[in-house]
Amino acid sequence: MAELMTALSLFGDALVSGLIAALMVIVNLLPDGISDAFQYAFMQRALLTSVLVGAICGILSCYVVLKRWSLLGMRFPTQCCQGGDCLPVRLALFVGAFITGALTSVGIGAIERHTRIKSDAAMGLMFTSAFALGIVIISKIASSTHLMHILFGNVLGVKQSALLLTLVASVIALLVVWLAYRPLLLYAFDPLQAQALGFNTSVIHYGLILLLTLTIVASLETVGIILVVAMLITPGATAHLLTDRFKTMMLISVGVGVSSAVIGLWLSVVLDVASGGTIVLVATSWFFMALLFSPKQGVLARFGAIARLVSGRFLCR
Repeated sequence: MAELMTALSLFGDALVSGLIAALMVIVNLLPDGISDAFQYAFMQRALLTSVLVGAICGILSCYVVLKRWSLLGMRFPTQCCQGGDCLPVRLALFVGAFITGALTSVGIGAIERHTRIKSDAAMGLMFTSAFALGIVIISKIASSTHLMHILFGNVLGVKQSALLLTLVASVIALLVVWLAYRPLLLYAFDPLQAQALGFNTSVIHYGLILLLTLTIVASLETVGIILVVAMLITPGATAHLLTDRFKTMMLISVGVGVSSAVIGLWLSVVLDVASGGTIVLVATSWFFMALLFSPKQGVLARFGAIARLVSGRFLCR
């Protein structure tokens, strides 16, 4: 078993090194003022982690926005997958965090489906309970990880083992979305039609929740348990303002997620501010730009339409 873990660790290190090398080829094409910040090993790990989290959160953000699951990201006990540096320890903690989140997610789904309580109330109930449990556990367990890093992320201090787990979780999520694209799409827009076509909507429902759980656990070290909810909402909401086509929405959402992660990471180093908060602020800036300049749903477009309507009525008189 030990030899297998060692072999997997070596393979993972080689894979990460290859991905970082490929990423740095692109980074080195940027102006020196930007690329110089990513010449250090810890910044390269942070960059790859940010890109992975931005991409997968961007994809799943579309489903979160369409299903109105905005509070779904805020429901974990705070004993997340941090606190160990070696891969076996992190893997054990990662699995523990995933199981905890999965049980909480299933509890939300069960309350929503089998009681009169609506989804927002169910999420709020389970979130506060899980969060309180996490605080109690942290108060009893000694850990080298600061609570602020759990809540708001510490991507600049991400370890190789955490990066590997983020990579695995991202690959799994991408494969599931690719293989189950059609049933997920039907379920997001019209669950009744999906059920009429023979899809098991209960499996899709809980499967999507577990997929979001996996993504949230993988994103904790980048933006933290509090701010991960923003990365699961803002990219999809931004894309939703710009297009009505789901594939285009997904591409725009991924672009917003990745660009927010990379730009926010760079700004956090240049300005010496918190990385998680900066990433979310960049994503929020993209949202407000879309809100202002969207051709169909933007504020300026609506003002223009009203002005044309008023001027047309005035000319008719």
